[in-house]
Amino acid sequence: MALQILECNGTFYITGKINTTTSNSFLTHFTHILRKNEEVTINIDNVKEIDKIGVEAIKTLHTNALQNQKEFSVTGYGCKEIYYDFTYHKAA
Repeated sequence: MALQILECNGTFYITGKINTTTSNSFLTHFTHILRKNEEVTINIDNVKEIDKIGVEAIKTLHTNALQNQKEFSVTGYGCKEIYYDFTYHKAA
C-alpha cells in the first residue's frame, strides 16, 4: 500500500504503511515541511503498519525539530509500535 499524506488545518494525516519501502520519501517530505513551518503535527490513526525503519524516520524528524526549535507532534491511535518505542527511550 502506498503512503498517502493529506493536510487539513495544519495536521498531516498519514494513511498506509511507514516501512522500509516508504520511509525515505516520508522523511524527505516531512523534512521539507519542517523547514517551512514552525509546527508540524502528524496523525497516525490510519497507519496500518510501521517497522523499525519507519519508527527511526519519525524519531529523526522529532530530533530535527528539537534541534531547530520547531514543534513536532504525533497524534492518533495508529500503530502501537511507535508509542512503545518512544516510551522506552523516555524511560531509559
